[in-house]
Amino acid sequence: MGKIACANVLSDLYAMGVTDVDNMLLLLGVAKELSAAQRKVVIPMLMAGFRDLAAEAGVTINGGQTVVNPWMTVGGVATSICKEGEFIIPDKAAPGDVIVLTKPLGIQAAVNLNQWMQLDNASWQLAKTLTTPEFVAKGYQDATTSMITLNLTAARLMKKHNGHAATDVTGFGILGHAQNLAEFQNEDVNFVIHTLPILAGFAEFTRKLAAAGGRNFRITLGTGAETSGGLLIAMEAEDAARFVAEMRGEGGMAWIIGDIVEGKKTAKIVEDPKIIDVSY
Repeated sequence: MGKIACANVLSDLYAMGVTDVDNMLLLLGVAKELSAAQRKVVIPMLMAGFRDLAAEAGVTINGGQTVVNPWMTVGGVATSICKEGEFIIPDKAAPGDVIVLTKPLGIQAAVNLNQWMQLDNASWQLAKTLTTPEFVAKGYQDATTSMITLNLTAARLMKKHNGHAATDVTGFGILGHAQNLAEFQNEDVNFVIHTLPILAGFAEFTRKLAAAGGRNFRITLGTGAETSGGLLIAMEAEDAARFVAEMRGEGGMAWIIGDIVEGKKTAKIVEDPKIIDVSY
């Protein structure tokens, strides 16, 4: 959780191409239901995870706040002082650009499915008829790997390859964040998504689950929530091809998933999007 929170906080700056972060604060809400013994185990682990990923990003944590809370929360604040030209204002997407994504979708489904299995609850009683514990464990591991992966390389390469606009994909889902980005553009454009990279097997599993009367995670509709997701970037096609190749060459992930066209500042997913199964 500490690493995930750190990655998520830093992504707000990475989405603007800012890779040199000057200061970071850790905000921690300690669940009041935790016993003193539990706190001695859980809290140091959370803080260590946050600190370790901040160090990987080359960022120093210089303070923060800890409070007692009804439930466990962890987050932070990251700031950087930049000159003009050191960051990307996310408003320059233009017709003819393409859309790039740097992490797969399906995080919420993978995490919830693992939680159901651990709790052996009513949701798991249905889900286990459609999948296996091995599938659940692999999906959860892949989701965790994705969430703790920094968007630092993506931010650096986005700036190198002339990104026109970007956002990180989190709670609003890919379609919600694409819509927010479209509305912010100087030109009247639409974001049209034709490809969805999703954690391997989860597009099919969530379809079966919804059809059987279980929860509909809405991954292929683009409205499923994500946590510490990738960067969604608008850039020229040739730049995007170089960006994707260089991301993969450095051990990362990236896909061209859509097009920027003339429009009315909206976003949509085509009726039958291409699904790419992604494993770490």
